[in-house]
Amino acid sequence: MKSLQVNRLSEIVHAQLLPKLQIESVNPHDPIKVRHIPHPWKLIGTGNYAAVVHHPDFQDLVVKIYAPGRDGFEEEVEVYQRLGEHPAFSQCYYAQDGFLILKRLYGVTLWDSMSLGLRIPKKVIQDIDQALDYARSRGLIPQDIHARNVMMYEGKGLVVDISDFLQKENCSKWDNLKKAYYWVYLPLIYPLKLRVPLSLLNLIRKCYRYISSFTKRLMGKS
Repeated sequence: MKSLQVNRLSEIVHAQLLPKLQIESVNPHDPIKVRHIPHPWKLIGTGNYAAVVHHPDFQDLVVKIYAPGRDGFEEEVEVYQRLGEHPAFSQCYYAQDGFLILKRLYGVTLWDSMSLGLRIPKKVIQDIDQALDYARSRGLIPQDIHARNVMMYEGKGLVVDISDFLQKENCSKWDNLKKAYYWVYLPLIYPLKLRVPLSLLNLIRKCYRYISSFTKRLMGKS
């Protein structure tokens, strides 16, 4: 049954979605811009490389489409092949012509959780830690793990974006996010269910990116 659904969805993507979808990567460090999505498709989310969309007739599947000119499609396919089945990750059922059909993950990103004032329990952080350890055991190096790329659902942690897991450099984003969680969020924000304004979250994101870039330049000169 799943293979029949995947085949049918791939036909609809080629016939109805791709000819009318308009997406653009304006800045490689920011989420892509979605200019138009044909009815009845719905936008699930955007990343720096691709958009994730959903067709209402296929409840448990999503389609991830790379923006024109963005690399990484083949690498993401290989990552999914290495990961296989794991409860904290999606699965890839189809990959061709710059798009993937994936198992749909339900939940709220940690980014949205903070802006909505939803409590993020420690188990979510622990689940994500264990999932990243599993990825390392499969010969992968988790990259770009930030608040928009991880989710929680029914008290469990999920990893949404694995597209950069073939890169060889270690990435400190998740470690830094964990420090912020344990040092700031858990003692101050969690007990009061405070909402963190999106404007403040975006300011923190931009400052973090600037500091990281500045630090890399300094290390390159040393």
